[in-house]
Amino acid sequence: MIDPRLLRDDPDRVRAAQAKRRLSDDVVDTALAADSARRQAIADFESKRAEQKASGALVAKAQGEEKQTLLAQVKELAAGVKEAEAARVAAEAAWDEAIRAIPNIADDAAPAGLEDDYTVIEQVGTPREFDFEPRDHVELGQLLGAFDLERGAKVSGSRFYFLTGIGAQLQLALVNMAMDQARAHGFIQTAAPSLVRPRAMEGTGFLGQAADDVYRIEGEDLYLVGTSEVPMAAYHSDEILDAGALPLRYAAFSPCFRKEAGSHGKDTRGIWRVHWFDKVEMFVYTTVEESYAEHQRLLEWEKEFLDKLELCYRIIDTAAGDLGLSAARKFDCEAWIPTRQGWGELTSTSNCTEFQARRLDIRTRVDGSTTPVATLNGTLTAVTRAIVAILETHQNEDGSVTVPQALRPYLGGLEVMKPLG
Repeated sequence: MIDPRLLRDDPDRVRAAQAKRRLSDDVVDTALAADSARRQAIADFESKRAEQKASGALVAKAQGEEKQTLLAQVKELAAGVKEAEAARVAAEAAWDEAIRAIPNIADDAAPAGLEDDYTVIEQVGTPREFDFEPRDHVELGQLLGAFDLERGAKVSGSRFYFLTGIGAQLQLALVNMAMDQARAHGFIQTAAPSLVRPRAMEGTGFLGQAADDVYRIEGEDLYLVGTSEVPMAAYHSDEILDAGALPLRYAAFSPCFRKEAGSHGKDTRGIWRVHWFDKVEMFVYTTVEESYAEHQRLLEWEKEFLDKLELCYRIIDTAAGDLGLSAARKFDCEAWIPTRQGWGELTSTSNCTEFQARRLDIRTRVDGSTTPVATLNGTLTAVTRAIVAILETHQNEDGSVTVPQALRPYLGGLEVMKPLG
């Protein structure tokens, strides 16, 4: 959540941030009113409790009829204290709900507006031109025996699949190459759980605007994560991190699950937009001051990985209204997908500043006092989308696919994926 002092001291800045996201600023007024009500409820409770304690002290010294009168007063005061405490608890809950409804303050450099108002920062490479009619990844996958969509739908429903043969090998190769790169840059390799408690989901902001895309396990207090950002953000919850150990960098592998509730009819063909995929995610804890430079480093590591896949891609600066609840700034890496004749997001990296850390109570010590850390995340590889980009970009006329040079050692030296039969 945002710093409550910012809301109290500079509410107009928060209103401006809402406008930049193209959101109503009603949440600002609601939070200010809740803060005022909370403070009043705390003052009322403490006043009544002080009066109760003072009366209790008098009872101990009183005798006879005076004592009975005072006892009656104390009993009445106790009821008032109980009522005031209930009011305080309710006001605290209302305040907590109100402050958590306010998204992170978008970075000044982030473009204003909605999804289509992004800014293109850079393009790497040029889209490949073919001297034959390129096949889409579905046709290529069938020729190569890389995945089975029909049986995926039969077993699990729409937007599920089996990766088979070279497809399964590609998945493992991409994950291993991503993990090797992360380790070389000092990341701690991690295999993260895909089931988390509500606090982890809420703490990372995924029970707010993204709640419709989240799978909940019926009958249990558990959610399936859409990204290992969630368990990795909660990994150090309720901890005070050693300032000398920062930045803490983790590379986490996990399956990811998304309902894709807002994408009905969109990208339904193949394995581009699916309900389950595997991913390697970078996650970093650092100071707020260092987070901006770290964000650029995460982007460079994502670019390094995409360069190894020999893809044409571009970097976009995501508009404020498309940042989600937690991010202050986000860069997307979009690859050119030949048969779509357009760009598709392969990776993204977000600086969430102290927003998630405040919710999850993750701090460090600075000059003798504690302060929230900053959290950042960045995708190294989302496997199915990487497979789509590789197949379509590096295909040959006969339906074979040339393996990018850097990926070959992870496929036993294979240079060309050839059609079955």
